[in-house]
Amino acid sequence: MDVVEAKAPSRAGFSISVQQVKKALMLTGILLVLGVTYVRTGIDPMKLWEKRHHAWTYLFGRELTPDELETARRQAERMPQIILTQEILQELKEKARASGRTADPSALSLEAKALAEKRVAAMPEEERRALVDKEFQRLVTEKRGGFFPPQTSASSVKAYAASLFETVAIAIWGSLLAVLWALPVSFLAARNTLEIFFPGEGWLYRTVRRTCQFTIRRFLDFCRGFNEFVMALVFVAVIGLGPFAGIMALAIHTFGILGKVFSEAIEAIEPGQVEAVSATGAGPLQVLSFAVMPQVMPLVVSYSLLRFESNVRSATILGFCGAGGIGFLMFDKLSSYQYRDVATMMAMVILAVTIIDTLCAKLRRRFI
Repeated sequence: MDVVEAKAPSRAGFSISVQQVKKALMLTGILLVLGVTYVRTGIDPMKLWEKRHHAWTYLFGRELTPDELETARRQAERMPQIILTQEILQELKEKARASGRTADPSALSLEAKALAEKRVAAMPEEERRALVDKEFQRLVTEKRGGFFPPQTSASSVKAYAASLFETVAIAIWGSLLAVLWALPVSFLAARNTLEIFFPGEGWLYRTVRRTCQFTIRRFLDFCRGFNEFVMALVFVAVIGLGPFAGIMALAIHTFGILGKVFSEAIEAIEPGQVEAVSATGAGPLQVLSFAVMPQVMPLVVSYSLLRFESNVRSATILGFCGAGGIGFLMFDKLSSYQYRDVATMMAMVILAVTIIDTLCAKLRRRFI
């Protein structure tokens, strides 16, 4: 009678089953994280459909009721007298200061109101009606809300263009400072360049390299760990309102990002070129100049331009906390519900970003 020997499962088969278990556990973990975060964030795609009318009203405004139109008309009818009262009151105050006498504010207000009533009564009907109609249209537009149609007056566009130029200037200097800081620091955060600066296999040399890399990497983590907006709040509190606070906020955050990207690019270079240049007896700076920099410069240019494009958008938001640029005006218009002006500024920012993106793409094709 033949004896059939039982075969033990092959090691390869056991290995495959372990790998399958690991993949199943990993997939389960991913699905669990997605499920928990889905519930936690309250994602509900149906809300987009249910609230669609809110989006239309928010973007294009709402229809005013007859009562609201009547209220706006009454407010507009009072506007000529209000304007004249303020103008006359200012004239009376200037006359009082010129004569050196102290006037009672209440008496001046009453006198200004009486004179304004007389001027309104003597005002030509066409002029008064033009003032009323202009104010009525402004009130109706304000009450309707909505972003469209955008504000297209020449004075507004000119003012917004000047602020947009300041925003681009903030992005330019924030990005430039970040690149100038990140490039030299990245050499101290890359393992292979530290071996160029501190060659040797002794315990002391290895400790110095590890300590330097760990310290620089953690410093870069700290710099990019804070959002630009938080950085801008800090600098506005320290140095005051203005674009310089925005430049420093962008520079520090971008420095943390580019420092990490540059150091990882340096670690990925071809070591053969470094060894060849080192074999000629070249010093550390010569090795960096002729073996390291030529390999990493395309990535340095590409990532620097990419961060500049991103910083133009970020600089817009920094204005919300007083760090200069068009964002400061945008926040002011949002606070006063002048959404048509906001739409104009948003369109100008999008146009500027598109132009900058096109120019950066041409630069990348030319130099990379």
